[in-house]
Amino acid sequence: MRRIYVPLAVLSMAIALPCAGLLAQQQALSTAQMLKNDRKGLMKEIPRITGWQDDTHYLLTQGQGAGTTSIVDVATGKEQPYPGADKKDEVFVRNNDVFFKSATGTEKQLTHDTIEEKNPTLSPDGQKVAFTRSNNLYVVTIASGAEKQLTTDGTDLIYNGWASWVYYEEILGRPSKYRAFWWNPDSKQIAYMHFNDTRVPLFPIYGATGQHGYVENTRYPKAGDPNPEVKVGVVNIDNANTVWADFNERDDQYFGTPFWTPDGKSLWLQWMNRGQDHLVVYGIDPATGSKKPVYDEQQKTWIDWLDDIHFLPGNKGYVVQSDKSGWMHIYRYDMSGKLINQVTTGEWTVKDVLLIDDQKNIAYFTARKENSARFDLYSVQLDGKNLKRLTFGEYNNAISLSPKGSYFVTTYSNVSTPTKLTLVDNKGKIVREIADSKGDELGNYQVAKTELIRVKTPDGFDLPLTITMPLNYDPAKKYPVLISIYGGPNAGTVYDSWNWRGFGSTQWWAKEGLIQVAMDHRGSGHFGKAGQNYLHRDLGDWEIKDYEEIVKWLIANRSVDKNKVCITGFSYGGYTTCMALTKGADFFTHGIAGGSVTDWMLYDSHYTERYMDLPSENPEGYKKSAIAPYVSNYKGNLYIVHGNMDDNVHMQNSIQLIGALEDQKKVFQFMIYPGGRHGWANDRNKWAHFNNEKTRFYYEKLLEKPVVKDALE
Repeated sequence: MRRIYVPLAVLSMAIALPCAGLLAQQQALSTAQMLKNDRKGLMKEIPRITGWQDDTHYLLTQGQGAGTTSIVDVATGKEQPYPGADKKDEVFVRNNDVFFKSATGTEKQLTHDTIEEKNPTLSPDGQKVAFTRSNNLYVVTIASGAEKQLTTDGTDLIYNGWASWVYYEEILGRPSKYRAFWWNPDSKQIAYMHFNDTRVPLFPIYGATGQHGYVENTRYPKAGDPNPEVKVGVVNIDNANTVWADFNERDDQYFGTPFWTPDGKSLWLQWMNRGQDHLVVYGIDPATGSKKPVYDEQQKTWIDWLDDIHFLPGNKGYVVQSDKSGWMHIYRYDMSGKLINQVTTGEWTVKDVLLIDDQKNIAYFTARKENSARFDLYSVQLDGKNLKRLTFGEYNNAISLSPKGSYFVTTYSNVSTPTKLTLVDNKGKIVREIADSKGDELGNYQVAKTELIRVKTPDGFDLPLTITMPLNYDPAKKYPVLISIYGGPNAGTVYDSWNWRGFGSTQWWAKEGLIQVAMDHRGSGHFGKAGQNYLHRDLGDWEIKDYEEIVKWLIANRSVDKNKVCITGFSYGGYTTCMALTKGADFFTHGIAGGSVTDWMLYDSHYTERYMDLPSENPEGYKKSAIAPYVSNYKGNLYIVHGNMDDNVHMQNSIQLIGALEDQKKVFQFMIYPGGRHGWANDRNKWAHFNNEKTRFYYEKLLEKPVVKDALE
């Protein structure tokens, strides 16, 4: 599931106020400051770190978009204009044809036909370009323009190097743009996936434009459906001969992103069973297709794909991340797959391995160790010794590490500190502060306070939430609460961070009298894989139980009106919202649910079965996790929104829920966004309409007062 989090109440992390007396002396924020993005004096735009030229010079970009970039010396802080000397050769598609553009700016058209070419990709030696056309794989030599067709069986149902939908969405990822081929480092071979969608059910999406409309058909496997048949091959560029990896393509299995070893002698291919609880990485011999396991992992619940394999030089082994212990950690293996040692341990989560210094045998990585709502940078020796925290203070950090790990720039903040940029060395010593986003006049204004707090469940989980109380809060009054969530496994939204973009709107709703909350559950990632495992075969249940505990705490401790508890979310967040207004109807009274899954039988096979197993294996779990069984409980105000062209979470989900609500004569609202996919932010008019509908809902249902016209777009 492509995670789309549309915060229906964006939570700004605002500065804490020293006392009520000072608040009375401060001036109120203007409407322009809150709703028109007028932040002069309040906040300063800070530059971005957009890369490193080398280990001692970082790239600093000022302004929006491409902006203006400078090269900065870490020792002196001296800035020089960035000449763009790092420009590289590139390839792209224009008017359906492939073009090559050299680093010097010279362009050359490489293909000349009316059929669209897709995903042109340069070979490592820069001499050739691979691409797909009509679901076949091709290569063209840049110098001569000579084109060679590498596969010939592509059809409307057979794809070579072009991913089937479920692989694009769930395995290779949307950034792949459906590309399913990978150059060997020697530029003489290409690994690619071959898909057969013949057995995959076809799902029609109806487009309403024009006199007769049209149907957009997608081969979309829902839970329990046949998946595409897949095989993986390595094609020789010279003779167009493909050697297939030694698997039976008709087996019920998945293949993940492959990795070529640095010497190009082996293709390391991820394999997983349909139950997604057994992951094997096989080393494939590109000459014969024979395979041997080099990594093997099994879990009782599910396993996620490896995002990367860090190969150590000289065939000394490799490093991967796994959460098999109940927490995501770093492991080192030899090239045969024998465990050398676990590099990190403990009840905390490693996020990303940023760099492995193979000369010093040190790994640099980010982790949520000190506080699950914050990320810090650490270093550790590959033997697991000398773990060091390199960041400072109680902040959430985004790290840009130099190529050799000598320095890093952290973009950091917390709920009471606007974002700053600071240069630090690899011993954790601050070299210099680069920028501070806090405006000189911010302290002169009345600003609502935001807190990061924890609520303990009866079984011991300290659930995190951020809460912004109304301006001029009166504990004798009761206030409506607006809760923004996402839900789902490892998809938390609560972090100890300042939200620059949401500052104004949050202050507006605080002025109008809303309590604003973001909250996470036990499976959100704050409690590692151990917490996520509670959700296995039982989506939607623990989320609602944990959210109910937070709502009970809010009613008891933060003056929340129990008759005005509004929850909002999109995609999985829409599912959670629908579940809250039905299964959790005793606690949740209002909701806006966008692009919602309403029955996991209607969502794709790979995502759904990862957590729920096959419908035949878990029929009661599927029934229990659907919204329909709880519709009779519904007694609140639910606003359902969906794009009619949603190719990810089909509008079928909302339609079926609407039917169940109508059958029981329930009162609700529904809005279709014509042409909308899984979100419609790219349509300015419909996006503005959506925002206005939310605003009206908050005023009419929660605040019970007329809509302020300035709040509408």
